[in-house]
Amino acid sequence: MPQSVPKIDELLRNTQYSAVHLEMRDGYMQDDPVLRAWRAGHRLDPDDRASWWRPWLDVIAEAVTRGVEIRRARIVSEPVSEYIRYEYDVTFPNIRAGEQVRWLPRRSASTIALPGNDFWLFDDRVVRWGHFSGDGDSLGGEVTEDGTAVELCSRAFEAVWDRAVPHEKYTV
Repeated sequence: MPQSVPKIDELLRNTQYSAVHLEMRDGYMQDDPVLRAWRAGHRLDPDDRASWWRPWLDVIAEAVTRGVEIRRARIVSEPVSEYIRYEYDVTFPNIRAGEQVRWLPRRSASTIALPGNDFWLFDDRVVRWGHFSGDGDSLGGEVTEDGTAVELCSRAFEAVWDRAVPHEKYTV
């Protein structure tokens, strides 16, 4: 992968009106220390903002303050994996930062044409693909402004979003 691929936070800082993120895997980064702590019983305390607020959430909050709509949709197998239970449990900080999050059971996505990789789409013009190993470890990313890729991602995301369940109504 080229070393010059912009990071997601860099792209988000330059976004003017819309950023959408589609996640389609049932597990990511199994060695993440926060995931390991969750497995050991640690839970984030919604009342202790200092314990869970992190630099990424500053980027989200700043973009939302500038008027950027940030939406994340997750396609998940049911019953959900342990990782998805964890992800669900730690989503409230994203929402507090201003993201909108929805969940779509995989069986409801069967008739949606989906790209082969997770992605971010910025301002309906820039796609940043996420590449992952079979175990969910990040292998970097790739950026394109190709119109065909942008259109595929835009249509896929909107179809998922329309069918997905808002975070506050979804249960794991």
